[in-house]
Amino acid sequence: MSVSRMLKRLEGPQTMGRGPVFWSAFAVVLAVAVVYPLFADGYDVGNNIYFLNWTFMALGLSLIWGYGGSLSFGQTAFFGIAGYSYGILTINFGTAYGFGLLSVLIAVAIAALFAAVLGYFLFFGRISGIFLGIVTLSVTLALERFMAQTAGPEWKVGSARLNGFNGMSGMPPLTLPWFGGEIVLYPDIGLYYLVLGLLVVVYLGLRILVNSKFGNVLVALRENPQRAEMLGYDIRKYQLGCFVIGTALAGLSGVLYTSWGQYITPSSMGITAAALPIIWVAVGGRSDLTATLIGTLVVLSAFQALTIYGSQYALVVMGLLLVCTVLLAPRGLVANAGILLASLFDRKGRSK
Repeated sequence: MSVSRMLKRLEGPQTMGRGPVFWSAFAVVLAVAVVYPLFADGYDVGNNIYFLNWTFMALGLSLIWGYGGSLSFGQTAFFGIAGYSYGILTINFGTAYGFGLLSVLIAVAIAALFAAVLGYFLFFGRISGIFLGIVTLSVTLALERFMAQTAGPEWKVGSARLNGFNGMSGMPPLTLPWFGGEIVLYPDIGLYYLVLGLLVVVYLGLRILVNSKFGNVLVALRENPQRAEMLGYDIRKYQLGCFVIGTALAGLSGVLYTSWGQYITPSSMGITAAALPIIWVAVGGRSDLTATLIGTLVVLSAFQALTIYGSQYALVVMGLLLVCTVLLAPRGLVANAGILLASLFDRKGRSK
């Protein structure tokens, strides 16, 4: 496939950023990200792995909410399902001989299967709008409460204890099979490169998806589902497919987070955790993948910096930021900044 043909698939009306300036900036940022661990200390690299882990969940929510028009509070539920599944598998079977990667795939598949079942009843039951948000939030909170009461010794799967509020811990580090032995990805920078590589693949893959016929139909049903249905599209199938892909990305976040920290707790699925992805995506710009990615990383960095003064203050600031974004920049702060920059470049191009 030629470069021009590939760029045509990556660029389109559903994504911000196109042309040599954008892709040159993308290449520079990627190059900096690749060489960064060579000059940073281990703590900072681990901290950035933590930030990158959450971007998959945010991109999935952008697909579900920004492109599909379905506001879901269920991302952390599938984050938890995949995270706990990965923990159970690796505690019982380890990560050697490639089973770690197989556990990643199985855990994400379990989350996607759960999403497919839930999504079938939601979308084929014609549940939409605020009611879809209520149902997904209810499922998330019910799952969080259930996992919180699994502290007794009877709550275990094989050798894996669920441990209630304290959460599951003791997962072995993720390894990759290689010639001459296994490569341990944590605490080495190998996990950073794995997460970064996955992020690039997911980001570019989603750009292709949303600029395809599938993405165009998603945007059409977001704007007017009745009209899209009158044109002959079974919007329920498109909504379900979008929901499963988006929640699978949340599951990938859960697996990578569990592998990074070697633990997972029910609080990662609580109401506060469920609201945070909404803030990241809204502030960045829910209808654009690039804006979502940048906004998520900026907000996560700001949130961590604010927690020095207390997590409650950080949450208040995040809430105020969401309110201001909804009232003053409903398209998202990063998305608005991108539109402004694009208009400036267009003016300069016309003036020459």
